[in-house]
Amino acid sequence: MPNIFRTIQLAMKSLMLHKLRSGLTMLGIVFGVFSVIAMLAIGRGASEQAQQQVLKLGATNIIVRSIKPPPESAVSSGGASVLRYGLLRADYDLLDKTIPTVTQAIPIRELNKAARHREHEITARIVGCTPDYLDINHLQLAQGRFISDDDRQQKKNVAVLASGTADDLFQYENPVGQSVRIADRFYTVVGVTMPRQASAAIGGSMSGQDYNHDIYIPLETMRVRMGDLNIDRTTGSFSSEYWELSQITLRVNSQDRVVETANVIRESMRRHHKSDADYAVVVPLELLKQAEQIENIFNVVLGSIAAISLIVGGIGIMNIMLATVTERTREIGIRRALGARQSDITVQFLTETIVLSGTGGVIGILLGLATPAAFDGMRTIVERFVLEGGAGSEFSAMFSEMHPTLVPASLPLAFFISVGIGVLFGLYPARSAARLDPIEALRHE
Repeated sequence: MPNIFRTIQLAMKSLMLHKLRSGLTMLGIVFGVFSVIAMLAIGRGASEQAQQQVLKLGATNIIVRSIKPPPESAVSSGGASVLRYGLLRADYDLLDKTIPTVTQAIPIRELNKAARHREHEITARIVGCTPDYLDINHLQLAQGRFISDDDRQQKKNVAVLASGTADDLFQYENPVGQSVRIADRFYTVVGVTMPRQASAAIGGSMSGQDYNHDIYIPLETMRVRMGDLNIDRTTGSFSSEYWELSQITLRVNSQDRVVETANVIRESMRRHHKSDADYAVVVPLELLKQAEQIENIFNVVLGSIAAISLIVGGIGIMNIMLATVTERTREIGIRRALGARQSDITVQFLTETIVLSGTGGVIGILLGLATPAAFDGMRTIVERFVLEGGAGSEFSAMFSEMHPTLVPASLPLAFFISVGIGVLFGLYPARSAARLDPIEALRHE
């Protein structure tokens, strides 16, 4: 044991003789270890963010969503071209009543319409929904109430405003009890929801949604007041679209039966639709499993990229140690002449590389622990100077919510890899030093 401490002491002394060279050589290991920890942390954070987005959709939910087909799919009706697509109320009845594993079915219809209060006017997403919409989308009320069953049955002209909509239309007024004009009708505001972080896009079948600029009205009221035919008149153009429901969210009685229920839903929809191009079945549970698989692939790829920097650092160590052997040839000859064995020379030079790489590994770990704080600082800069003004809103939503999560196993893993790199790339210079001929080494000037 004393010999080990003595060897380490000599290694430290030799390295300190060339502080700048040793420090620069160590940097390759420092940044290699840091990159391993940082990349795995960012990969884990991105994966957790993606999984949270999926979990917000519900692990026991299945979402059937209308998809707008190309304009050339429009058919002529009464001399006008009408684009017919998407989910029907008959689809809702079919899925709700004929699939025993479905415990709840929630229909939704969405329209973009102008909403006005006095001189303030905005274009908002009008959502025709049921009382269950509040719970299934994790919304909370800031004041008032949400749509009730009585509102649906009586087809009342009531509306619940999202937080951003309320701020835009009413500024500093209390919206509850006042009215907003949507299209050619007035709706009494009965509640306001709290701000909610926008959801990112999920695959190609669901776009990102900003829940802060919605207006919620009873689904039955929307059908009576606005109908199923949406006519869009713009300067020099006229288009009309017909669809009945934008989305049906189905809750399954058990997570174990989600996949088989989704297959039944796909088969049922296929039988009642001529084409599957105007709807999509989204299964959050399947997306969650895919996100977990992507995380594993992501970690392997990022870890491999980071490992390359460690290898580059190892090459730097080998280069410096070979130069050191040349510089210390006479010292090696003197030690051999005094009785040092080849194994003693090998251990001495190998200890120096281990001390060099091990110290670099410890510094790299300390830098890696600062990854979350460094990422938060970088995010602030990016949001202020790059994403300012709403550019890339979906990316901005994900970027602002993502937080790197340190992977505990990456800390010892990165350290032992750095030490292993030191041993691997230091072995050849150490063996080269040990094999020098003592007599020739003593003659070296």
